[in-house]
Amino acid sequence: MAKHWEVITHLRPEGGVISTGQDFEGIEFVWADPFTKEEYLAAFDIVDAANEAAELAKQTSKQAILDKLGITADEAALLLK
Repeated sequence: MAKHWEVITHLRPEGGVISTGQDFEGIEFVWADPFTKEEYLAAFDIVDAANEAAELAKQTSKQAILDKLGITADEAALLLK
């Protein structure tokens, strides 16, 4: 699940937000335009999907490298010990 700070960073990447807790009520908009609680809650799904896509891309890249080398993940782990 997405973290509180990831959602804030997603919604306001330019900053201007202070958080004194782990929920919407603890967010203070210093110089950023405020977002609504509904936007905040919806952003958890968006950030989760982006994190899952990034993890899938990472795993796909790893597998592509292993395939190119002609070795398995277990063999690569042995090489890196």
